[in-house]
Amino acid sequence: MFRITSSPHTHSGKLTARIMLWVIFAMLPAFGVQLYFFGFGVLIQTALAVSFALLLEYIVTYLRKKPALFYISDFSVVLTALILAMAIPPYAPYWIILSGIFCAVIFGKHVYGGLGQNLFNPAMVGYVVLLVSFPVQMTAWLPPISLLNEPPTLADSCHLIFSGITTDGFSLHQLVASIDGITSATPLDAVKTGAKSAVFSFNELSQSPIFSAILPFSSALNGIGWTQVNLAFLFGGLFLIWRKIIHWQIPVAFLTALFIMACLNWILSPIATSPIWQLFTGATMFGAFFIATDPVSASITPTGKLIFGALTGILVSLIRFYGNYPDGVAFAVLLANICVPLIDHYSRPRVAGHTERR
Repeated sequence: MFRITSSPHTHSGKLTARIMLWVIFAMLPAFGVQLYFFGFGVLIQTALAVSFALLLEYIVTYLRKKPALFYISDFSVVLTALILAMAIPPYAPYWIILSGIFCAVIFGKHVYGGLGQNLFNPAMVGYVVLLVSFPVQMTAWLPPISLLNEPPTLADSCHLIFSGITTDGFSLHQLVASIDGITSATPLDAVKTGAKSAVFSFNELSQSPIFSAILPFSSALNGIGWTQVNLAFLFGGLFLIWRKIIHWQIPVAFLTALFIMACLNWILSPIATSPIWQLFTGATMFGAFFIATDPVSASITPTGKLIFGALTGILVSLIRFYGNYPDGVAFAVLLANICVPLIDHYSRPRVAGHTERR
């Protein structure tokens, strides 16, 4: 006699741990590029994030009387920690990353019941809490170390993160102030500051050393370090699509919607930046391929993925151009997460053989 069970009757072989490891592997090129351009702070923040996330995951699952080692071994909390560590400034105080991991694991994940039941992307929950609560520390990005007169060593990086000064007694502000032409930490910050101060000029802005003509096909500004990191995320994301770890709909819809909105802003506003530049600055590729594609908090239907990705891209453009925050990927993803139940409800594919009720 055959044993009758419910579907599915075959297994795809895509275990959670294997999927998480593939995503982590695809992020390694961007991690290496970010480490190269922004220094050892990236490595230290990642070590703090991963170790504290594993400890917190173990404690919470133990208190919930769950098999702690089983839940740790799926590597989901490691991926959350890595995303958050790469999203915050590399030389932010150590308590910033610890607070963010706490919010991501507790409020973004376990308060809903754990992996597979969270409504929002856990890493972005932690990031938004940090950005709203500690705006000064979360916007204190150090320019690429190639622009610094004395790039921080590993010892300097540890001192900056844990005490706020280097081994020579320099603060993060003093390191930035030593570079002529640096008025804002990131290219998006510089553009936002220039637009608000009513002295916005591409010619003036391009004199800043954080901008350089990296992409030959871009007619506007490129940011040293930021463009290369976005390219690395792009290649990693294409690798995930090729491996069928993520679907193409969300990234394509995200980038297409952002590009169209950027084109409209570029045509209608004299202070808008190049659409190409908008695609390769900030956390654009990071958000399109590694954040918005979270399989739990994103839409699950084919049409819904397109709607979800397009909505996220539109929100990123609106926040960048009209909002107070220079980037807006985290806020856009969380706002789109709220709409997922509605999107999935109205984008469910019709079951084969089903006819519309009259």
